[in-house]
Amino acid sequence: MAILGIDEVGRGPLAGPLVVGVVVLPEEEPEWALELKDSKKLSAKKREVLNEIILKKAVATGLGWVFPTELDEVGISKALRLATRRAVKAVQGLHAPFSQIVIDGKVNFLAGTALEKYVSTMPKADDLVREVSAASIIAKVARDKYMVGLAEKFPEYGFESHVGYGTKKHLEAISKFGICAEHRRSFEPIRTMVSFDSNLDGMRDTARPGSSSFKTVKNTTAIGERGEAAVTKYLVSAGHKIITKNHKTKLAEIDIISTKGDKIYFTEVKYRKTATHGSGLDAITKTKQQQMRFAAEFYLKCHREFAHLSPMLAVSSVSGENFEVETWFPLV
Repeated sequence: MAILGIDEVGRGPLAGPLVVGVVVLPEEEPEWALELKDSKKLSAKKREVLNEIILKKAVATGLGWVFPTELDEVGISKALRLATRRAVKAVQGLHAPFSQIVIDGKVNFLAGTALEKYVSTMPKADDLVREVSAASIIAKVARDKYMVGLAEKFPEYGFESHVGYGTKKHLEAISKFGICAEHRRSFEPIRTMVSFDSNLDGMRDTARPGSSSFKTVKNTTAIGERGEAAVTKYLVSAGHKIITKNHKTKLAEIDIISTKGDKIYFTEVKYRKTATHGSGLDAITKTKQQQMRFAAEFYLKCHREFAHLSPMLAVSSVSGENFEVETWFPLV
């Protein structure tokens, strides 16, 4: 009884394609098939070796691809169905005989097709059914090779190491460089980032070297640095541990990040030439608060070592020629 095994790779990454592999093995199980198991349990080198054997000696193999643009348009559920049907169609074109189909997981992605009645779904089939194990291997190797090639085109993201998954390194690269054409815009946190970015069109600083506005920016930066230094000293004296200063993302910047007790604070510093009374909240607009909140959330996604702390946005006013800290308080 020939089995058509089906498995997918790339359901969860923030970048790169979704790939489904399908494999039909010889009915008399060859000796090399005993080495097949879930691709995630094999070393990269072992996957490569088995991939070559499968492609050469299997009765039939096929791959179905759905790339980020299409995935964003149809959603992950439909993308899984599309990739599965494309992979199966490739095998059908080879006229390879099979009498049963096993899909890893609980969802029949061939429901509604003529093949539906032949399908069995099975959680962990990629480790229990040789044909499904083989399918997971060829899909994994093919996708990894694609991501390594992508790393040459977009070296700043490190695709060769994390193959598009939301690792700390990848999130930090997104924070610094934004996204590329291979990122999935419908996946969080990219969806929020893209939406946030579009809301800020026309609101960015466009100063260029040599312009009067550029000179103003330089002066403002110097003042800002002195103000931040004063607030840093103030926070340390109040028992805060400074984590970092001037944390920049593509869309926003956090002046000071500190921890105290069970909280992590994201502080915005505002300088006033003349000391005034009041909270200073008028200097933090709703748009600025939105920027701060987004930057704080993104920072915590990249730095999970602080996930146990309660995040707090804060503001501090600094005034006068001596840069005295006028006030510091958390935003409610």
